[in-house]
Amino acid sequence: MTASAVPHARTAPGAAWRDEPYARALRAGRGPLFLRRTDGWLLPLEVERWCADADAADSSVLARCRGAVLDIGCGPGRLVTALAGRGHRALGIDVSPAAVTSTVRRGGSALCRSVFERLPGEGRWNTALLVDGNIGIGGDPAALLRRTADLLAPGGRLIAEAAALDVDERCEVRLDDGNGGLGTAFSWARLGSEALARHAETAGWRIGHTWSAVGRHFAELARVPGPQPLGGA
Repeated sequence: MTASAVPHARTAPGAAWRDEPYARALRAGRGPLFLRRTDGWLLPLEVERWCADADAADSSVLARCRGAVLDIGCGPGRLVTALAGRGHRALGIDVSPAAVTSTVRRGGSALCRSVFERLPGEGRWNTALLVDGNIGIGGDPAALLRRTADLLAPGGRLIAEAAALDVDERCEVRLDDGNGGLGTAFSWARLGSEALARHAETAGWRIGHTWSAVGRHFAELARVPGPQPLGGA
Protein backbone atom coordinates (compact mmCIF):
# COMPACT_ATOMS: atom_id res chain seq x y z
CA MET A 1 0.00 0.00 0.00
CA THR A 2 1.37 3.41 -0.88
CA ALA A 3 1.37 6.38 1.43
CA SER A 4 -1.53 8.79 1.25
CA ALA A 5 -1.80 12.40 2.31
CA VAL A 6 -2.87 13.01 5.87
CA PRO A 7 -6.16 14.89 6.14
CA HIS A 8 -6.24 17.58 8.82
CA ALA A 9 -7.53 15.92 11.98
CA ARG A 10 -10.37 17.78 13.59
CA THR A 11 -8.74 17.65 17.00
CA ALA A 12 -5.46 16.72 18.66
CA PRO A 13 -4.80 12.97 19.08
CA GLY A 14 -4.75 13.32 22.85
CA ALA A 15 -8.40 14.31 22.90
CA ALA A 16 -9.30 11.24 20.84
CA TRP A 17 -7.63 8.80 23.25
CA ARG A 18 -9.46 10.41 26.17
CA ASP A 19 -12.75 9.48 24.53
CA GLU A 20 -14.89 6.83 26.16
CA PRO A 21 -14.33 3.92 23.72
CA TYR A 22 -10.67 3.61 24.74
CA ALA A 23 -11.15 4.35 28.44
CA ARG A 24 -14.01 1.85 28.70
CA ALA A 25 -11.96 -0.86 27.00
CA LEU A 26 -9.01 -0.32 29.36
CA ARG A 27 -11.23 -0.35 32.42
CA ALA A 28 -12.84 -3.61 31.25
CA GLY A 29 -9.51 -5.09 30.17
CA ARG A 30 -10.97 -6.24 26.85
CA GLY A 31 -12.36 -5.15 23.50
CA PRO A 32 -13.84 -4.93 21.05
CA LEU A 33 -11.98 -1.80 20.02
CA PHE A 34 -10.96 -0.75 16.53
CA LEU A 35 -9.34 2.05 14.58
CA ARG A 36 -11.89 3.04 11.92
CA ARG A 37 -10.63 4.70 8.76
CA THR A 38 -12.85 7.21 6.92
CA ASP A 39 -13.65 4.57 4.26
CA GLY A 40 -15.02 2.24 6.96
CA TRP A 41 -12.03 -0.13 7.10
CA LEU A 42 -11.42 -1.41 10.65
CA LEU A 43 -8.16 -2.33 12.39
CA PRO A 44 -8.74 -4.47 15.52
CA LEU A 45 -6.80 -3.26 18.57
CA GLU A 46 -5.36 -5.87 20.92
CA VAL A 47 -6.75 -4.57 24.20
CA GLU A 48 -6.58 -7.94 25.96
CA ARG A 49 -2.86 -8.30 25.15
CA TRP A 50 -2.15 -4.73 26.23
CA CYS A 51 -3.89 -5.32 29.57
CA ALA A 52 -2.16 -8.66 30.24
CA ASP A 53 1.37 -9.22 31.50
CA ALA A 54 4.32 -9.00 29.10
CA ASP A 55 4.41 -11.98 26.73
CA ALA A 56 7.23 -13.71 24.84
CA ALA A 57 7.34 -11.06 22.10
CA ASP A 58 7.46 -8.33 24.73
CA SER A 59 10.27 -10.17 26.49
CA SER A 60 12.35 -10.01 23.32
CA VAL A 61 11.98 -6.21 23.47
CA LEU A 62 12.67 -5.99 27.20
CA ALA A 63 15.87 -7.98 26.79
CA ARG A 64 17.26 -5.31 24.43
CA CYS A 65 16.43 -2.36 26.69
CA ARG A 66 19.42 -0.64 28.27
CA GLY A 67 19.53 1.84 31.14
CA ALA A 68 16.68 4.30 31.64
CA VAL A 69 13.70 3.50 29.39
CA LEU A 70 10.93 5.77 28.09
CA ASP A 71 7.83 3.92 26.85
CA ILE A 72 6.05 6.27 24.42
CA GLY A 73 2.33 5.47 24.36
CA CYS A 74 2.61 3.08 27.30
CA GLY A 75 -1.07 2.09 27.36
CA PRO A 76 -2.08 0.21 30.52
CA GLY A 77 1.55 -0.26 31.51
CA ARG A 78 2.61 -3.87 31.01
CA LEU A 79 6.06 -2.94 29.67
CA VAL A 80 6.74 -0.20 32.21
CA THR A 81 5.97 -2.52 35.11
CA ALA A 82 7.99 -5.37 33.57
CA LEU A 83 10.96 -3.04 33.10
CA ALA A 84 10.74 -1.86 36.70
CA GLY A 85 10.75 -5.50 37.78
CA ARG A 86 13.99 -5.97 35.84
CA GLY A 87 15.60 -3.05 37.67
CA HIS A 88 15.28 -0.38 35.00
CA ARG A 89 14.31 3.20 35.66
CA ALA A 90 11.25 3.27 33.42
CA LEU A 91 8.65 5.92 32.65
CA GLY A 92 5.55 5.57 30.54
CA ILE A 93 3.84 8.48 28.82
CA ASP A 94 0.35 8.36 27.36
CA VAL A 95 -2.29 10.91 26.44
CA SER A 96 -5.00 8.73 27.98
CA PRO A 97 -5.71 9.31 31.70
CA ALA A 98 -7.17 5.80 31.86
CA ALA A 99 -3.90 4.32 30.57
CA VAL A 100 -1.82 6.30 33.05
CA THR A 101 -4.10 5.29 35.92
CA SER A 102 -3.76 1.63 34.93
CA THR A 103 0.03 1.87 34.74
CA VAL A 104 0.30 3.45 38.17
CA ARG A 105 -2.07 0.89 39.69
CA ARG A 106 0.18 -1.85 38.34
CA GLY A 107 3.13 -0.30 40.12
CA GLY A 108 4.68 1.57 37.20
CA SER A 109 5.53 5.25 36.74
CA ALA A 110 3.61 7.19 34.10
CA LEU A 111 2.65 10.70 33.06
CA CYS A 112 -0.39 11.86 31.10
CA ARG A 113 1.51 13.69 28.39
CA SER A 114 2.09 13.74 24.64
CA VAL A 115 5.53 12.86 23.29
CA PHE A 116 5.52 16.29 21.63
CA GLU A 117 5.22 18.09 24.97
CA ARG A 118 8.08 18.85 27.33
CA LEU A 119 9.12 15.62 29.11
CA PRO A 120 11.33 14.73 32.07
CA GLY A 121 14.89 13.73 31.28
CA GLU A 122 14.99 14.99 27.71
CA GLY A 123 18.30 14.02 26.14
CA ARG A 124 19.09 11.51 28.90
CA TRP A 125 17.00 8.40 28.15
CA ASN A 126 19.03 5.36 27.08
CA THR A 127 16.20 3.48 25.39
CA ALA A 128 12.87 4.59 23.92
CA LEU A 129 10.02 2.30 22.92
CA LEU A 130 7.47 2.76 20.14
CA VAL A 131 5.59 -0.56 20.16
CA ASP A 132 1.97 -1.68 19.74
CA GLY A 133 1.55 0.50 16.65
CA ASN A 134 2.82 3.66 18.32
CA ILE A 135 5.07 4.53 15.38
CA GLY A 136 1.75 5.87 14.09
CA ILE A 137 1.42 8.59 16.74
CA GLY A 138 0.61 11.94 15.13
CA GLY A 139 0.37 10.54 11.59
CA ASP A 140 3.89 11.75 10.70
CA PRO A 141 6.50 9.03 11.39
CA ALA A 142 9.51 11.14 10.42
CA ALA A 143 8.45 13.94 12.80
CA LEU A 144 7.90 11.41 15.57
CA LEU A 145 11.31 9.85 14.95
CA ARG A 146 13.00 13.25 15.05
CA ARG A 147 11.24 14.07 18.31
CA THR A 148 12.27 10.73 19.79
CA ALA A 149 15.89 11.48 18.92
CA ASP A 150 15.69 14.63 21.06
CA LEU A 151 14.72 12.51 24.06
CA LEU A 152 17.60 10.05 23.91
CA ALA A 153 21.08 10.33 25.37
CA PRO A 154 24.06 10.10 23.01
CA GLY A 155 24.29 6.48 21.91
CA GLY A 156 20.69 5.85 22.93
CA ARG A 157 18.55 3.36 21.05
CA LEU A 158 14.96 3.26 19.86
CA ILE A 159 13.05 -0.01 19.63
CA ALA A 160 10.13 0.29 17.23
CA GLU A 161 7.48 -2.21 16.18
CA ALA A 162 6.45 -2.46 12.53
CA ALA A 163 3.17 -3.72 11.12
CA ALA A 164 3.17 -7.30 9.84
CA LEU A 165 2.02 -6.13 6.39
CA ASP A 166 4.06 -4.19 3.83
CA VAL A 167 2.18 -0.96 4.46
CA ASP A 168 3.02 2.74 4.42
CA GLU A 169 -0.16 4.59 5.27
CA ARG A 170 -1.10 7.91 6.82
CA CYS A 171 -4.78 8.52 7.34
CA GLU A 172 -7.51 9.89 9.55
CA VAL A 173 -9.09 7.40 11.98
CA ARG A 174 -11.52 7.19 14.88
CA LEU A 175 -11.72 4.81 17.80
CA ASP A 176 -14.70 2.48 17.36
CA ASP A 177 -16.07 0.21 20.09
CA GLY A 178 -17.89 -2.04 17.63
CA ASN A 179 -21.25 -1.08 19.14
CA GLY A 180 -21.83 2.30 17.57
CA GLY A 181 -19.53 4.29 19.87
CA LEU A 182 -17.09 6.48 17.94
CA GLY A 183 -14.26 8.65 19.23
CA THR A 184 -12.92 11.90 17.81
CA ALA A 185 -11.02 11.88 14.49
CA PHE A 186 -7.22 12.04 14.57
CA SER A 187 -4.24 11.39 12.30
CA TRP A 188 -2.46 8.04 12.44
CA ALA A 189 0.12 6.07 10.47
CA ARG A 190 0.96 2.42 9.87
CA LEU A 191 4.38 1.27 8.72
CA GLY A 192 5.65 -2.14 7.69
CA SER A 193 9.32 -3.01 8.10
CA GLU A 194 10.44 -1.55 4.76
CA ALA A 195 8.50 1.66 5.29
CA LEU A 196 9.92 1.99 8.81
CA ALA A 197 13.43 1.77 7.34
CA ARG A 198 12.63 4.46 4.76
CA HIS A 199 11.16 6.88 7.29
CA ALA A 200 14.01 6.19 9.71
CA GLU A 201 16.56 7.13 7.05
CA THR A 202 14.64 10.34 6.30
CA ALA A 203 14.75 11.26 9.98
CA GLY A 204 18.46 10.52 10.47
CA TRP A 205 18.32 7.00 11.92
CA ARG A 206 19.74 3.70 10.79
CA ILE A 207 18.22 0.29 11.37
CA GLY A 208 20.42 -2.06 13.34
CA HIS A 209 19.11 -5.37 14.60
CA THR A 210 15.71 -6.59 13.36
CA TRP A 211 13.74 -9.57 14.62
CA SER A 212 10.34 -11.22 14.77
CA ALA A 213 8.65 -12.88 17.74
CA VAL A 214 5.18 -14.42 17.99
CA GLY A 215 4.15 -12.85 14.69
CA ARG A 216 5.30 -9.35 15.66
CA HIS A 217 8.16 -7.45 13.99
CA PHE A 218 10.70 -5.16 15.64
CA ALA A 219 13.71 -3.04 14.80
CA GLU A 220 16.40 -1.41 16.91
CA LEU A 221 17.36 2.03 15.59
CA ALA A 222 20.40 4.21 16.23
CA ARG A 223 21.09 7.78 15.20
CA VAL A 224 23.31 8.37 12.19
CA PRO A 225 26.37 10.41 13.28
CA GLY A 226 26.76 13.93 11.94
CA PRO A 227 24.31 16.69 10.98
CA GLN A 228 20.69 15.58 10.98
CA PRO A 229 17.98 16.28 8.37
CA LEU A 230 15.58 19.14 8.98
CA GLY A 231 11.97 19.67 8.03
CA GLY A 232 9.13 17.27 7.28
CA ALA A 233 9.12 13.89 5.61
